[in-house]
Amino acid sequence: MTEEQLALVLHRINRAREAIEEARVLLAANHANACVNRLYYACFYAVSALILTEGSSSKHAGVRAIFDREWVKPGRVPIELGRLYRRLFESRQQSDYADFVSFEVSAVTPWVDEVSQFVETVESVIEGRDRG
Repeated sequence: MTEEQLALVLHRINRAREAIEEARVLLAANHANACVNRLYYACFYAVSALILTEGSSSKHAGVRAIFDREWVKPGRVPIELGRLYRRLFESRQQSDYADFVSFEVSAVTPWVDEVSQFVETVESVIEGRDRG
């Protein structure tokens, strides 16, 4: 990986962490739909960083497809990560674009810890690639 790629990977991991913190703030203010948006983006930034370790980048649909094809299906990351990412993508689509969709704070609250674990797992995979 080039220095430029590494810098971008680290930037995206930092953005993922930042998005989780933004989600916590939004959840504390009872803004569940906005929290869902930030949780999705935390996953998106982390997966984008992971994909960059192999030299490619893409938009949302492409990132999801590459993640599923190259990381989830071959078992390079736990299948649960793929499920969570897909669920958050669909939830974000609903919260951002569908009328009359309102997520409950109580339903979204456990997602924060799930996404934190998601980002930590992706970080571990990236760090393992750096050592390997």
